[in-house]
Amino acid sequence: MKIAFYGSSLLSSYWNGAATYYRGMVGELARLGYRTTFFEPDAYGRQQHRDIEPPDWADVVVYPATIEAARDAMARAAEADVVVKASGVGVFDDELLEGVMRAARPDAVKIFWDVDAPATLAEMGAAPDHPLRRILPALDLVFTYGGGPPVIAAYEGFGAKRCVPIYNALDPATHHPVPGEERLRADLSFLGNRLPDREARVEEFFLRAAALQPERRFLIGGNGWHDKPMPSNVRDVGHVYTRDHNGFNTSPLAVLNIARDSMASTGFSPATRVFEAAGAGACLITDAWVGLDLFLDENTEVLVARDGQDVADHVAALTPDRARAIGEAARARIVRDHTYARRAVEADAIIRAEAAAKRARIVA
Repeated sequence: MKIAFYGSSLLSSYWNGAATYYRGMVGELARLGYRTTFFEPDAYGRQQHRDIEPPDWADVVVYPATIEAARDAMARAAEADVVVKASGVGVFDDELLEGVMRAARPDAVKIFWDVDAPATLAEMGAAPDHPLRRILPALDLVFTYGGGPPVIAAYEGFGAKRCVPIYNALDPATHHPVPGEERLRADLSFLGNRLPDREARVEEFFLRAAALQPERRFLIGGNGWHDKPMPSNVRDVGHVYTRDHNGFNTSPLAVLNIARDSMASTGFSPATRVFEAAGAGACLITDAWVGLDLFLDENTEVLVARDGQDVADHVAALTPDRARAIGEAARARIVRDHTYARRAVEADAIIRAEAAAKRARIVA
């Protein structure tokens, strides 16, 4: 089957945390017989900071960030058996949603794929005339990359026919153990872009922990932190390309995951960083959120912190041997249960069943 997928970027992770997820899902769906054309705008400097060139398992159309070019891209939805509009494209999101679903053939499976469901649901709750609220009942499926029962209930409450979480996962070919790098050595490292609904939690869980452990080395990566006041034992390395993720994760004693406000409050929303770090065999410390035990077991596969003091205490108590044991246990669990190959099989079964049902309705 042919998929027309409208997202932020497959080629670049620059200001685009969903890149790993898109690559994992689209790549594994290709193994199951799908051919995806991924439409992404030339925006936010992403094309100038590519992590990969167009892969052989997808066709990538990069269009200028103009409404005319976006309309040309929308029209191509008519070529596909499955039409996907992802959240957070960042350019003409509302127009894309309405345009691609209008262009889709009657027999095409129409999907909204939400990579930030808590934020999207908050927007819809605050705006009765939100474009997604209007079009949701006409879509066949909503996929989300997290959220669990709260997100499913909320989407169905807004009129979605069916909402299914297709969680983040690991691509073992991309994220795996490598030798550590001296330039990335630290006692604790954190990777994430500076965003309004994350910054306060970074201050508490990372920067406060650094202040409580002045003799330890802390490393922060991601866009936007260059002018953020930080303790003197914190080093900012800026944007970290996908090719450097493994070294970033294997070089420190431990890696910290910090959920954004909305994802922490909703729960059941493991970030891509969780699977990337675990896949590399890193010792992961994460802030607490409901549903974590579906993915990793506390104390044996992950360390959990309720605040910055907990993070500081974990770092102080960690030995290289214990960190290694936790990282190895996490990697074994994730490789066994949480790969994109498994997620693609889930999505494939749902898509094919919906496609068959639509064909039967049309024939009838």
